[in-house]
Amino acid sequence: METAAAYQHCEYIVRTRARNFSYGIRLLPPPKRRALSAVYAFARRIDDIGDGDGPAETRLEQLTQARGQLTGLGSPATADDPVLAALGDAAGRYPIPIEAFGELIDGCEADVRGSSYKTPDDLIRYCRNVAGSIGRLSLGIFGADDMAAAAPLADALGVGLQLTNILRDIREDRQNGRVYLPAEDLERFECALDLETDPPERLTALVRFEADRARDWYDRGLRLLPMLDRRSAACTGAMSGIYRRLLDRIAADPAAVVTTRVSLPPWEKALVAVRALTGAGR
Repeated sequence: METAAAYQHCEYIVRTRARNFSYGIRLLPPPKRRALSAVYAFARRIDDIGDGDGPAETRLEQLTQARGQLTGLGSPATADDPVLAALGDAAGRYPIPIEAFGELIDGCEADVRGSSYKTPDDLIRYCRNVAGSIGRLSLGIFGADDMAAAAPLADALGVGLQLTNILRDIREDRQNGRVYLPAEDLERFECALDLETDPPERLTALVRFEADRARDWYDRGLRLLPMLDRRSAACTGAMSGIYRRLLDRIAADPAAVVTTRVSLPPWEKALVAVRALTGAGR
């Protein structure tokens, strides 16, 4: 497959399957936009396997196959797969830490096995796998003056985004038999994440407690922005800004997360992206 067509396929996946991220990615110059689209397209493939409804054994085998595909990037065996072809080309142009995809796969394997999390540290470890890894993969494309100092900040920003996702998806996850919030926190607030049985004040306190934890990770991760070039900082600022607004909306109405999927309208996401671009520094 022609490289240009492979990248176009990845950009289509981002536009249609990763809409919150697409607002930020489109702020990048074309070479970085294409490369980051390839990263997100492969990450989406892995996520889709983890979130699928097929037999667990089948999905675990598919994740093992995806792990193996990473070792053959750039080879003739991956040339006919547009996502792998684009990712292989991107990895040849930028110092993308491809091994971080292995951590994402580890996290998705935990999802397939139905893992739950007893302590906050257990949950953060999972968040680092499924989202901190994406932060570090993205940083390989963005670049930074001090990559060693920037990597843990990119990781922290990913954790903040994933904690926001977990709060947003409480209802959907419970319907699928998944509870990501730490058992220790649920016990502390005496909540079962059920609007019918949880006293409203306890549910409100729990969700706001978890939202405060997510804000702490954003505060840490956003120290990354001054280390990036202007367009990369705008991209990161747009993506994190959209999710922080979503987090604020969840914290303002905690009960909503067990009855609906909280979201932002497109105009508000676009506004955040414009402000990220105009407010970016160097």
